Amino acid sequence: MMNTALKAAMVAALVATAACSKKKEELPPPPPPAAPVETPPAPPPAPVTSTVVPGSVEDFIQQAGSDRVFFEFDSYQLDSASQATLTKQAGWLAQYSNVKVTIEGHADERGTREYNLALGERRANSVKNFLAGQGVAADRISVISYGKERPAVEGSDESAWAQNRRAVTVLVGAAAS
Repeated sequence: MMNTALKAAMVAALVATAACSKKKEELPPPPPPAAPVETPPAPPPAPVTSTVVPGSVEDFIQQAGSDRVFFEFDSYQLDSASQATLTKQAGWLAQYSNVKVTIEGHADERGTREYNLALGERRANSVKNFLAGQGVAADRISVISYGKERPAVEGSDESAWAQNRRAVTVLVGAAAS
Protein backbone atom coordinates (compact mmCIF):
# COMPACT_ATOMS: atom_id res chain seq x y z
CA MET A 1 0.00 0.00 0.00
CA MET A 2 2.76 2.18 0.67
CA ASN A 3 3.92 1.90 -2.72
CA THR A 4 0.50 2.73 -3.98
CA ALA A 5 0.08 5.49 -1.42
CA LEU A 6 3.48 6.86 -2.30
CA LYS A 7 2.66 6.76 -5.95
CA ALA A 8 -0.62 8.50 -5.32
CA ALA A 9 1.10 11.20 -3.28
CA MET A 10 3.65 11.75 -5.98
CA VAL A 11 1.00 12.00 -8.66
CA ALA A 12 -0.92 14.43 -6.47
CA ALA A 13 2.22 16.48 -5.93
CA LEU A 14 2.92 16.54 -9.65
CA VAL A 15 -0.63 17.55 -10.44
CA ALA A 16 -0.50 20.23 -7.76
CA THR A 17 2.81 21.47 -9.04
CA ALA A 18 1.52 21.56 -12.56
CA ALA A 19 -1.54 23.40 -11.44
CA CYS A 20 0.54 25.91 -9.50
CA SER A 21 2.98 26.60 -12.27
CA LYS A 22 2.69 30.06 -13.66
CA LYS A 23 0.68 30.65 -16.71
CA LYS A 24 2.55 32.29 -19.48
CA GLU A 25 2.20 35.99 -18.86
CA GLU A 26 0.28 37.80 -21.49
CA LEU A 27 2.22 40.87 -22.46
CA PRO A 28 0.42 43.89 -23.74
CA PRO A 29 0.80 44.42 -27.46
CA PRO A 30 3.78 46.55 -28.48
CA PRO A 31 3.00 50.22 -28.87
CA PRO A 32 2.37 51.36 -32.42
CA PRO A 33 5.46 52.70 -34.16
CA ALA A 34 6.00 56.35 -33.52
CA ALA A 35 4.80 58.53 -36.29
CA PRO A 36 7.74 59.93 -38.19
CA VAL A 37 8.57 63.37 -36.97
CA GLU A 38 8.21 65.71 -39.87
CA THR A 39 11.00 68.19 -40.02
CA PRO A 40 9.71 71.47 -41.22
CA PRO A 41 11.17 72.41 -44.57
CA ALA A 42 14.19 74.64 -44.41
CA PRO A 43 13.30 78.25 -44.92
CA PRO A 44 14.28 79.60 -48.31
CA PRO A 45 17.66 81.28 -48.33
CA ALA A 46 17.53 84.93 -47.55
CA PRO A 47 17.77 87.03 -50.66
CA VAL A 48 21.31 88.11 -51.30
CA THR A 49 21.41 91.80 -51.04
CA SER A 50 24.18 93.26 -53.03
CA THR A 51 26.36 95.62 -51.14
CA VAL A 52 28.08 96.61 -54.34
CA VAL A 53 27.41 100.24 -55.08
CA PRO A 54 26.61 100.91 -58.74
CA GLY A 55 29.41 102.87 -60.35
CA SER A 56 32.00 101.74 -57.80
CA VAL A 57 35.27 99.94 -58.39
CA GLU A 58 33.66 96.76 -57.03
CA ASP A 59 30.78 97.17 -59.49
CA PHE A 60 33.26 97.65 -62.34
CA ILE A 61 35.17 94.47 -61.46
CA GLN A 62 31.96 92.50 -60.93
CA GLN A 63 30.42 93.61 -64.23
CA ALA A 64 33.60 93.31 -66.30
CA GLY A 65 34.82 90.14 -64.63
CA SER A 66 38.25 91.63 -64.01
CA ASP A 67 40.15 94.87 -63.98
CA ARG A 68 43.12 93.27 -65.74
CA VAL A 69 44.14 91.43 -68.87
CA PHE A 70 47.21 89.28 -69.42
CA PHE A 71 49.77 88.97 -72.19
CA GLU A 72 52.09 86.35 -73.59
CA PHE A 73 55.85 86.68 -73.15
CA ASP A 74 57.28 89.71 -74.97
CA SER A 75 53.89 90.55 -76.48
CA TYR A 76 51.31 93.30 -76.35
CA GLN A 77 48.73 91.49 -78.51
CA LEU A 78 45.30 91.00 -76.94
CA ASP A 79 44.04 87.42 -77.03
CA SER A 80 40.32 86.57 -77.24
CA ALA A 81 39.91 86.28 -73.45
CA SER A 82 41.43 89.73 -72.98
CA GLN A 83 39.21 91.18 -75.70
CA ALA A 84 36.13 89.70 -74.02
CA THR A 85 37.09 91.28 -70.68
CA LEU A 86 37.82 94.63 -72.31
CA THR A 87 34.49 94.54 -74.16
CA LYS A 88 32.74 94.21 -70.78
CA GLN A 89 34.88 97.00 -69.36
CA ALA A 90 33.90 99.23 -72.29
CA GLY A 91 30.22 98.43 -71.67
CA TRP A 92 30.56 99.47 -68.05
CA LEU A 93 32.44 102.64 -69.01
CA ALA A 94 29.66 103.50 -71.47
CA GLN A 95 27.20 103.46 -68.54
CA TYR A 96 29.42 105.70 -66.41
CA SER A 97 30.64 108.33 -68.82
CA ASN A 98 31.92 110.53 -65.99
CA VAL A 99 34.54 107.94 -65.02
CA LYS A 100 38.04 108.20 -66.42
CA VAL A 101 40.56 105.38 -66.37
CA THR A 102 44.28 104.91 -66.24
CA ILE A 103 45.66 101.83 -67.92
CA GLU A 104 48.72 100.51 -66.11
CA GLY A 105 51.12 98.46 -68.24
CA HIS A 106 53.28 95.85 -66.51
CA ALA A 107 55.96 93.34 -67.47
CA ASP A 108 57.62 90.38 -65.78
CA GLU A 109 61.08 90.64 -64.28
CA ARG A 110 62.98 89.44 -67.32
CA GLY A 111 64.62 92.06 -69.49
CA THR A 112 66.10 95.43 -68.74
CA ARG A 113 64.25 98.16 -66.92
CA GLU A 114 64.08 100.29 -70.06
CA TYR A 115 62.87 97.44 -72.25
CA ASN A 116 60.12 96.50 -69.77
CA LEU A 117 58.97 100.12 -69.39
CA ALA A 118 58.57 100.32 -73.18
CA LEU A 119 56.78 96.94 -73.29
CA GLY A 120 54.45 97.99 -70.44
CA GLU A 121 53.59 101.15 -72.36
CA ARG A 122 52.82 99.16 -75.53
CA ARG A 123 50.55 96.89 -73.48
CA ALA A 124 48.74 99.84 -71.91
CA ASN A 125 48.30 101.49 -75.31
CA SER A 126 47.00 98.23 -76.77
CA VAL A 127 44.25 98.24 -74.12
CA LYS A 128 43.57 101.96 -74.63
CA ASN A 129 43.19 101.48 -78.37
CA PHE A 130 40.84 98.55 -77.89
CA LEU A 131 38.64 100.46 -75.44
CA ALA A 132 38.60 103.49 -77.77
CA GLY A 133 37.57 101.16 -80.60
CA GLN A 134 34.66 100.05 -78.39
CA GLY A 135 33.43 103.64 -78.08
CA VAL A 136 35.18 104.86 -74.93
CA ALA A 137 36.39 108.41 -75.56
CA ALA A 138 40.18 108.43 -75.81
CA ASP A 139 40.39 111.55 -73.63
CA ARG A 140 38.95 109.49 -70.75
CA ILE A 141 41.86 107.03 -70.96
CA SER A 142 45.42 107.69 -69.82
CA VAL A 143 48.28 105.21 -69.82
CA ILE A 144 51.26 104.62 -67.59
CA SER A 145 53.93 101.93 -67.63
CA TYR A 146 55.46 100.44 -64.54
CA GLY A 147 57.52 97.89 -66.45
CA LYS A 148 58.75 95.30 -64.00
CA GLU A 149 58.72 97.66 -61.00
CA ARG A 150 55.34 96.61 -59.54
CA PRO A 151 54.93 92.84 -59.78
CA ALA A 152 51.54 91.44 -58.80
CA VAL A 153 53.25 88.21 -57.71
CA GLU A 154 56.78 87.72 -56.43
CA GLY A 155 58.67 84.86 -57.98
CA SER A 156 60.95 83.81 -60.78
CA ASP A 157 58.95 81.12 -62.51
CA GLU A 158 56.45 80.96 -65.36
CA SER A 159 53.45 81.12 -63.01
CA ALA A 160 54.62 84.39 -61.45
CA TRP A 161 55.76 85.86 -64.77
CA ALA A 162 52.39 85.09 -66.40
CA GLN A 163 50.55 87.02 -63.68
CA ASN A 164 52.92 89.96 -63.96
CA ARG A 165 52.55 90.39 -67.75
CA ARG A 166 49.40 92.45 -67.51
CA ALA A 167 47.53 95.68 -68.04
CA VAL A 168 45.27 96.92 -65.25
CA THR A 169 42.35 99.30 -65.74
CA VAL A 170 42.22 101.69 -62.77
CA LEU A 171 39.15 103.87 -62.33
CA VAL A 172 39.74 107.55 -61.71
CA GLY A 173 36.78 109.44 -60.29
CA ALA A 174 34.47 106.42 -59.96
CA ALA A 175 30.83 107.36 -59.54
CA ALA A 176 30.82 105.92 -56.02
CA SER A 177 33.71 104.14 -54.34
